[in-house]
Amino acid sequence: MKRLLPLLLCVVASATTAPAAEMRFAAVFCDHVVLQRDLPLPVWGWGDAGEQVTVEFAGQKKTAKADEAGKWRVTLDPLPASAEPRTLVARGAKPDRTCQAADVLVGEVWLGSGQSNMAMTVNRAKDFEKEKAASDLPLIRMFREESGAAGEGQADAKGKWSVCSGDTVGSFSATLFFFGRHLHRELKVPVGLINSSVGGTPIESWIAADAQARLPQLKVLLDEAARADAAFDEAQTKARYEKALAQWKDKATQAKKAGQTAPQKPRDPLEARRRRGGPGGLFNGKIAPLIPYALRGVVWYQGEANSHPGKGALYRYQLPLLVSDWRDRWGREMPFAWVQLPNFQRPGEGWLLVQEAQLKALRLPATGMAITIDIGEAKDIHPKNKQDVGLRLGMWALGEVYGRKDVATSGPLPAGSEVKGSQVILSFTHADGGLVARGGELKGFEIAGEDRQWAPAQARIEGDKVVVSSPRVEKPAAVRYAWKTVPDCNLANARGLPASPFRTDDWPVPDAPLPAKEKKP
Repeated sequence: MKRLLPLLLCVVASATTAPAAEMRFAAVFCDHVVLQRDLPLPVWGWGDAGEQVTVEFAGQKKTAKADEAGKWRVTLDPLPASAEPRTLVARGAKPDRTCQAADVLVGEVWLGSGQSNMAMTVNRAKDFEKEKAASDLPLIRMFREESGAAGEGQADAKGKWSVCSGDTVGSFSATLFFFGRHLHRELKVPVGLINSSVGGTPIESWIAADAQARLPQLKVLLDEAARADAAFDEAQTKARYEKALAQWKDKATQAKKAGQTAPQKPRDPLEARRRRGGPGGLFNGKIAPLIPYALRGVVWYQGEANSHPGKGALYRYQLPLLVSDWRDRWGREMPFAWVQLPNFQRPGEGWLLVQEAQLKALRLPATGMAITIDIGEAKDIHPKNKQDVGLRLGMWALGEVYGRKDVATSGPLPAGSEVKGSQVILSFTHADGGLVARGGELKGFEIAGEDRQWAPAQARIEGDKVVVSSPRVEKPAAVRYAWKTVPDCNLANARGLPASPFRTDDWPVPDAPLPAKEKKP
């Protein structure tokens, strides 16, 4: 027995000594990364449990000890902007325990998120060949977050940083690229853009489930999702889809033979379910792994998936919750802007309620909105003019975030109303240079009395106010502007930015009622 003891000890030692974990940065700290200037810079990664790790960059050295899971994190001191390519290095306890990221710049970093209009790439936007020819912009980089939805918060992201060039720009988020390009041109610093977006996804997928559970108004959505999940039959759903797909193939073949347009291909419900995840699924998979990466702010383009009848009214709670929850998790009041839904032909008033919710969410501090009611496409939910979308977001950022005084940061926004006899006087902020009617007489207004019967209104501009009336309404109670999915409207400011759709009433709309507790008598 004594002869076997050394061998047994060797076997036990081999079984209990774990192989060394790879020394690595979190995925977002890879080659070509852009770090945020003038803010503390958290940098993190993984090594062995308990390992001392030293991170070196730009003359700084910061040391941290990895936790039981091997995760370590340091915080670099704020740095000025720099276009000088430098190397970020992490060193472990032994000489061979090292990792690095090359070609690191310091500048302005923004996160872009949302659904398909944020995901839509430059090669699908207008004038792609022209944009491609002018895209040799190596100080603009984009990280595309490629993770899927998840049931719990993920530790690390997936993706890489790409340097902007004619070969790469086509795959960049168009809204985010045109936004970042405007900032780069004006600020003359490197710009890093993080694209974490998924087409066809509702806002509830992007908000942590525990945050939604704390808001009573959203409990109905969570309960509905739980019931749907419990009743979901994957095999049955797959069988129905395969049957529909087979029928579509037959019809498409017949249409082709007849020289007709093929019917629309059915969507795979299983793929859509995986893409969306449940409530919080995309937050867990695509946002949580990025926290606490240092950002200047966030731009958001989403709402289409929440505009269906019965859902639009909840967006007034969801968008403010997303903003406040992300800010809480990052630990600072990051500037946050979004794109208001444009003109698009969709039945019902859910689209309008999302537009209204986006307008009302501006009550939150350090927020902004790109109004796009004039640059959508009535029959295409993915309008190609992303240049003006990015420009308007960029103008907001230059004025409100970077302090430029010569920039119009928004189109006209409603600031109050007063009934005087048979007229309603509307006040506006962001009248920059004065209110104007683009292309003729002012139009797009409706007026109603207490009977809630709407009539087309006559409107005229008086300074930064608009006076609205109608011979059919002697005692007006409310006014609406551009309250149609494809409105004929033309109010703007002298800087050329359009006014937001709005209404002065809070009367429930027929197909998207407010939650029962909020219905007016």
